[in-house]
Amino acid sequence: MTTTFLPQKRPVLPRYRRRIFASFRTITALVLREMATTYGRSPGGYLWAVLEPVAGVMLLSLVFSLALRHPSLGTNFQLFYATGIIPLGIFTTVSNRIAQSVTFSRPLLTYPSVTFIDAILARFILNMLTQIMVAYLIFGGILLIYDTKVIIKLPAVAAALALSGGLALGIGTLNCFLFTRFPLWSQIWSILMKPIFMISCVFMVFDDLPNWVRDILWYNPIVHLVGLMRYGFYSSYHANYVSVTYVLVISAVCMALGLMLLRKHQYSLLNR
Repeated sequence: MTTTFLPQKRPVLPRYRRRIFASFRTITALVLREMATTYGRSPGGYLWAVLEPVAGVMLLSLVFSLALRHPSLGTNFQLFYATGIIPLGIFTTVSNRIAQSVTFSRPLLTYPSVTFIDAILARFILNMLTQIMVAYLIFGGILLIYDTKVIIKLPAVAAALALSGGLALGIGTLNCFLFTRFPLWSQIWSILMKPIFMISCVFMVFDDLPNWVRDILWYNPIVHLVGLMRYGFYSSYHANYVSVTYVLVISAVCMALGLMLLRKHQYSLLNR
């Protein structure tokens, strides 16, 4: 009596799991490509990503320390301006990188396995992780060098970082379509962003402004990010004006609109 062994079939993964695995591989490859092209070509690479915000914090601290005896919150100029520059820097850097996702990865987007979402997520993941590393080094260095005597509220700091990334992802996704479909918009957006440093409460505290100015600046979502970050570092600062819901709504609406437009016009965008 002979025993017949039938060949066993390899288990077939469900379609959605195959798609997730393929997207993971694609995003990983795009992240490695981004690291090599963005940070690998210039001398110093990641060092410049850290030195730029550090130089900004030190310059602001030096200038304002000569004119003022103490910052609006606390006694340390470096920490005060870092809590404003970090959320703003995350938003501007990450959103601008995401906005250029189609232009940067256009040759790869012609392959069926690479989608707009893969390109956007790859740029978001790499640049967000880079900015978190920058924030950790800056805040860690300030707390290590100076006797700030602050009690950090880690949930508030983490929420500020997450909301900064979410806002950058939402507006960056919408600009990804607008930059590609209307090249002139990138120049207009650059002009509109020039005064963002002045109107995001980086230099001052929102509560110290006149009422009519606060009524206008409240609609700037970056003001909420800065306020939440400062709430995380200063125990005496309550930041009652901060609305997490407002920032989330703007982020979600912009991202949904951007993804819808990218999906609808994907073929025309690739052939431009």
